[in-house]
Amino acid sequence: MNTLILGSGGREHALAWKIAQSRLSEKIFIAPGNAGTRSLGTNLPIGVNDFDHIKTAVIEHDIDLVVVGPEDPLVNGIYDYFQQDKILCNTPVIGPSKAAAMLEGSKDFAKDFMFRHQIPTAAYLTVDVNNLSEGMDFLDRLSPPYVLKADGLAQGKGVLILDQLAEAKAELKSMITDAKFGDASKKVVIEEFLTGIECSVFVLTDGTDYVILPDAKDYKRIGEGNSGLNTGGMGSVSPVPFANTEFIKKVEKLIIVPTIKGLQSEGLIYKGFIFFGLIQDGGNPKVIEYNCRMGDPESESVIPRIQSDLLELLIAVGNNTLGKHKIVFDERYTATVFLVSGGYPEKFEKGKVISGLENMNNCIVFHAGTAKDIENNAIKTNGGRVLAVTSYGYSLRQALNNAYANAENIHFEGRYFRNDIGFDLGAR
Repeated sequence: MNTLILGSGGREHALAWKIAQSRLSEKIFIAPGNAGTRSLGTNLPIGVNDFDHIKTAVIEHDIDLVVVGPEDPLVNGIYDYFQQDKILCNTPVIGPSKAAAMLEGSKDFAKDFMFRHQIPTAAYLTVDVNNLSEGMDFLDRLSPPYVLKADGLAQGKGVLILDQLAEAKAELKSMITDAKFGDASKKVVIEEFLTGIECSVFVLTDGTDYVILPDAKDYKRIGEGNSGLNTGGMGSVSPVPFANTEFIKKVEKLIIVPTIKGLQSEGLIYKGFIFFGLIQDGGNPKVIEYNCRMGDPESESVIPRIQSDLLELLIAVGNNTLGKHKIVFDERYTATVFLVSGGYPEKFEKGKVISGLENMNNCIVFHAGTAKDIENNAIKTNGGRVLAVTSYGYSLRQALNNAYANAENIHFEGRYFRNDIGFDLGAR
């Protein structure tokens, strides 16, 4: 089977790494890919939203399955594009329809969906230019900290958590009237702040049946102790100690099943990964957000713990036979540490030579923001989040120690990583 993976980050490298292990895999193509995916398949210089050139690639390379990594093409309707094309309609796309992808594409849609289907989540109000004063009044009734979420996609950076009421009101006005996050913040969801430890749970579904993947916890802030600006993700661990069998059963009953049944009842076609961003509130799970794809950096910890043939599961999603399959996990812990460019998540430089990759021991390095300099036979930085170092361990501490030991051996100008991944789980 020939597979096309859309995306260029660590998540896509992890997907390619796992799919390459399948007995069913023949050729893997990654569009556009990175320096790491080059070793697993063929990188194609095609943007993830360039649907017409993706179609050409599917035809030219006899692609049997398309796996969509990032959210943009899903929200932009790549599933529908394939379904509506006479040539492509029989090529399965792992990802939801455009309408179902609104679970991630619109925070307002997602919150309303949760309330319609009695899925536990925080109280909220959606605000735009027409009810801005109502939003200010709602903030007055909340206790700090105050949570503001841009309604649309903002590359994971459209969420503000603020301690001061005056600052929250100023930011709300800036998001809506000054377009702080562009069109993404034409609407803003104000949420009640929930106290607890967060975790991520993932399922793979064919729209009827599902399998639950390993749980994980990611670390979004740039600074240690979860301080500073939000990023695309500075690291992750799997499993999460408090997400025991009892907790996951609650998640399944209260959140997973109602979500899939809700999608069915509303006629929303969903064939792919669902990411549930959760918080443990008094021992019970509540949904913070949905994503319509695998997370990043969670994928880099979750995918290595899947012992089952992932490509076999993805094929089953495409032909609606997922109910005949089970998923098996590696019982070990995994920990992922992200190495990022100096200055990230604000201004940073690209093109820095990366050294030390030949010195890795007992770990997996997933490339994200990297590119291959063919002329100089060098791998260089090509983004803010550069490399994800993932290690196994029989304890979370062991996995983290292994990941950090290897991260220390990788060098490029301005390299930075957090030294406290797992700190809130008692692992450091």
